[in-house]
Amino acid sequence: MVCSLYCWTCSWWILQNPQTRAQVDSLVAAGRHDELRSRLCSRMSFGTAGLRAPMGAGFNRINDLTVIQSTQGLCSYLFRYFTDFSSRGVVIGFDTRGQEESGSSNMSFPVTAHCVDFSSVDLLVLFQPYAVKKLGAAAGVMITASHNPKEDNGYKVYWCNGAQIASPHDKEILRCIEEQLEPWSASCWDEELVQRCSLRTDPLSHINSCYMDELTSLCFHRELNRRCPLKFVHSSFHGVGHVFVQQAFQNFGFPPPIPVPEQKDPDPNFSTVRCPNPEEGESVLELSLLLAQREDAGIVMATDPDADRLAVAEKSEGCGWKVFSGNELAALLGWWMFFNWKEAHPDPADTRSVYMLATTVSSKILQAFARIEGFNFEETLPGFKWIGNRMHELAKTGNSVIFAFEESIGFLCGSMVPEKDGVSSAAVVAEMAAYLHSKNLSLNQQLHNIYQTYGFHISKTSYVVCKDPPTIQRIFTRIRNFDGEGSYPKTCGGIRIVHVRDVTTGYDSSQPDLRSVLPVSRSSQMITFTLQNGVVATLRTSGTEPKIKYYTEFCAAPGESEASSLEAELQKVTFALVDEFLEPERNNLIRRSV
Repeated sequence: MVCSLYCWTCSWWILQNPQTRAQVDSLVAAGRHDELRSRLCSRMSFGTAGLRAPMGAGFNRINDLTVIQSTQGLCSYLFRYFTDFSSRGVVIGFDTRGQEESGSSNMSFPVTAHCVDFSSVDLLVLFQPYAVKKLGAAAGVMITASHNPKEDNGYKVYWCNGAQIASPHDKEILRCIEEQLEPWSASCWDEELVQRCSLRTDPLSHINSCYMDELTSLCFHRELNRRCPLKFVHSSFHGVGHVFVQQAFQNFGFPPPIPVPEQKDPDPNFSTVRCPNPEEGESVLELSLLLAQREDAGIVMATDPDADRLAVAEKSEGCGWKVFSGNELAALLGWWMFFNWKEAHPDPADTRSVYMLATTVSSKILQAFARIEGFNFEETLPGFKWIGNRMHELAKTGNSVIFAFEESIGFLCGSMVPEKDGVSSAAVVAEMAAYLHSKNLSLNQQLHNIYQTYGFHISKTSYVVCKDPPTIQRIFTRIRNFDGEGSYPKTCGGIRIVHVRDVTTGYDSSQPDLRSVLPVSRSSQMITFTLQNGVVATLRTSGTEPKIKYYTEFCAAPGESEASSLEAELQKVTFALVDEFLEPERNNLIRRSV
């Protein structure tokens, strides 16, 4: 069956791409039928960050054929949805990824997408959502796998509001893709056609200029920045971000940050890091920290390859470095954005139309801010697409979002773009650090001040790797039937569980009708436990990688408890959550290497 499917489906693709044909031929010759079945009998679907998969041969992989098929489906849907689609066009962006053995390249994939039938504009991945809104495009396509390993790639779609697509658009686009899998014509493979197309433009210079101009709205202390003695180091992790971070710093009155020379230039192999994800912390920041020591720089920043995530480390007073978690950095940025907003809006009544947003697996620190300061706070499902679309809805009713974040070091300061943005966040962090330095405070000291005022919020976030979907299904089925059929666990680490929320099934024991307030998300697994001691713990599957993530947080009231005792209790719950519910050894899960 696999071999006949292989023969029937691959005529177009094999003739056009000898590298992917060779991959399939090799699998057939080796008799690897399970691998062939995996590649040829299933398709990608939209997760928390669009379509994402390894590069290579197969319909559940990123390759030139699946890019063509995805673009045809998107194009078909946009023609149905927008009467003026032909005049609005689509923005296509890309980063530096590629894979020689499958003939995959993020220089060729955007060209392949162009070749379908788009009236298109071209630019680097960084400004994608901003450009969609600024140019009034119908949609945007971003070819990137962000922070994923070098073997992966992705196809992310933005709607006309600049936010990533959500339901029903994602489901309708997938339906359109499946309706027309055959490439429309031979011209879909003609890369030279794009160069001859009069409809194609390259607005990068214009969009960059507009973005940098608007970015100044987030700069509150330019003169102070000019006098700041702090030195900053920045790494772009072999991605596209460094030149834009330099420009952003200069717009804020700072000299450019010191680049990590080994990581400054684009490199699809990400040669100097074991993975291009700055969220992994000190283990992947080694070159940046060494350079900072040599240059006597006090703060290190790193953006991932498509520059939407930001990691920050600060030199400690004694020795070593404090690498801030996403939740800690969000506490600082949330404080900073509201501090400056309040300076410009002294009337307390103005807070009624101000919002901060966070994904539900992120720290509740913004909720604590809102409770005391009087502005609005909302949670969304994981993934910035939910934040971006909620921002759009709030704007339509005259409300504004001044800060939003997800714990995986994704931040949005202001509302320039409905997407996380490492470039603007880097400049904002630099200005915050400069201001605090003028008050003889470090970032870490101010974080402690925030906790003193709003209550300690101590969190742990990590993951286990599981590449076997049936194992993941078995783990979560067991949790849902832990104490008998349909009965969730009653304790974790000996501490009573008082509430359970299961977004996958729509169940929430804390609600009178037992229904989750957050939208049901059946395409992924996510269960949250609230414990009697105040710890909130969540297990969920990653939308971009073969991981089960776990999140725990202890939220204390202002003035309550010492941080060390909170840490110890949280650690106990975290260990129990993983060992009792995930059973890593029994299920052959790979624990995160630090």
